[in-house]
Amino acid sequence: MKHLPKNIQTILHAVHYSEWNFLKFCYFIFAFVILSCGNGNSTKEKTELDTPITSEATTAEATSTKTILCFGDSITAGYGLEDSNDAYPGLLQTKIDSLGHDYVVVNSGLSGETTAGGRSRIKWVLNQDIDIFLLELGGNDGLRGVPLSETRANLQAIIDAVREKNPETKIILAGMELPSNMGQDYTSEFRSIFADLAKKNDVLFIPFILKNVGGIPELNQGDGIHPTLEGHKVVANTVWDILETVIEP
Repeated sequence: MKHLPKNIQTILHAVHYSEWNFLKFCYFIFAFVILSCGNGNSTKEKTELDTPITSEATTAEATSTKTILCFGDSITAGYGLEDSNDAYPGLLQTKIDSLGHDYVVVNSGLSGETTAGGRSRIKWVLNQDIDIFLLELGGNDGLRGVPLSETRANLQAIIDAVREKNPETKIILAGMELPSNMGQDYTSEFRSIFADLAKKNDVLFIPFILKNVGGIPELNQGDGIHPTLEGHKVVANTVWDILETVIEP
């Protein structure tokens, strides 16, 4: 090689160096493959042992929690309160948690909601699984003088939709009463709507959700309609008297 031109010597040297590096690279890849094959079983075992246990535990935890959905108007929504969690659904959640029951309370209250509005949005609400359904609507119908036949039909349609989605869902119907200035005939027939529907559909019944709250100034906000925080505590107790009979330990 000494007798070759210098530039040719340089090229041959470079080729020799590249071949040596290539051989070293091939050796490295071969060693890596051997090591990987040796650890393959332990890696597979770890994946097969750990992953399903974590997944199954998570799924079991997610599906074990039951849902209570409170479907109503401004009373359920907690109108006028600083924190909506202070409305009776939030207070029920606190009560349930303190007793160690595995339930989550969903507040599906909407201020100003009528039975017609509830009927129009019920299918969207029923996209989730519901174990206990509390229906608190009708007050705004009465205050607006909605025909009683319409209120009755809308409440029945909501009950039917819940039953159609899941016949096992337990339904609680919360009754409402109107102030006497709406007229004796109207207020009397309005009150009977809830009792009639509860009997017809064989659902749990709260005759008056604002029992011991309605008409008591210190338990209501300035409008005389919506409960204060203390008022909601009373409402929560009224609801709990019925709700606890269907709560599963």
